[in-house]
Amino acid sequence: MSTDLRNHLIRLASRPHGEPVPSDFLRDTAPVPSPGPGQALLRTRYVSLDPYVRGRMSDAKSYAAPMEVGDVIVGGTVAEVVESASDAVSPGDIVLGYGGWQEYSVEDASGLRVLDPSRAPVTTALGVLGMPGFTAYAGLTAIGRPRPGETLAVAAATGPVGSAVAQIAHLSGARTIGIAGGARKVAHLQELGVDAALDHRAPDLPGRLAEAAPDGIDVYFENVGGAVWDAVLPLLNEFARVPVCGLAASYNATSLPEGPDRSGALLGQVLAKSLTLRGFIQREFVPTLFDDFLRDMSTWVENGQVRYTEDVTEGLDRAPETFVGMLRGDNLGKTLIRVS
Repeated sequence: MSTDLRNHLIRLASRPHGEPVPSDFLRDTAPVPSPGPGQALLRTRYVSLDPYVRGRMSDAKSYAAPMEVGDVIVGGTVAEVVESASDAVSPGDIVLGYGGWQEYSVEDASGLRVLDPSRAPVTTALGVLGMPGFTAYAGLTAIGRPRPGETLAVAAATGPVGSAVAQIAHLSGARTIGIAGGARKVAHLQELGVDAALDHRAPDLPGRLAEAAPDGIDVYFENVGGAVWDAVLPLLNEFARVPVCGLAASYNATSLPEGPDRSGALLGQVLAKSLTLRGFIQREFVPTLFDDFLRDMSTWVENGQVRYTEDVTEGLDRAPETFVGMLRGDNLGKTLIRVS
């Protein structure tokens, strides 16, 4: 690799307070690195933008270590192998990696997954056939367990996780309620075949949700929290299951919500209704469920039983503004940056 070739990258310039602003990101250049033994040099084709990255911009204790100021912003990538110092991958291979917001990266070859572009578009490895799809599959299989005739509700239902949840639940025979923000997203949910599509921005969400779930809710796949959770909680049936995947409504929060502490009332509902609330990070289920996921989801996608949408923005420089827009709910489907 020529030593005068430059790597374009985006770093965390400062920790955001509330919604990230342009000054929280630093566009930078650096020499393209060379791979060491067991490593590969990758040229990024696509970067995945995901809500969890907002949490890693903070230094609050969480399930993953925070980024340090100055670090390249993290994220999954689809990339082409340029140089390899490992037998695991060869130049020209297309791989799933974790190079983050940069044009080139060096990664351990043992952690790369070689993709077959003839089987599925490579972008699906970052979406429906990747971490978001697996999050939906694992949360439903291990925690939600929807059964025929039950009612399932899911928030952020047009995102890559929520849309997969709604469609997998439908395949299981459950009645599905999708909740999303705006008329465009409600229309998309109707195209996906949910039994009821609700706009959380419209007035009286609790009343409209109660009408859509006259027999209550047996499974609620939590991606959002906030006002949607407030509307769902009273409708949960006895023995309802709540996989807690994300809390997007609070990712940019700078303080606790106003009003009295309602944790006691929540615990009262958990006790009285024998509710199961189970937080999870998809990685815990990789050893036991990932092979089943790839088999099942690949079949469903190929047969058209699960459909997916990708929201692709051109150019690494646009990653910060696209990321902020995604946190606001501007995206439809899986948010990607096409780098090269």
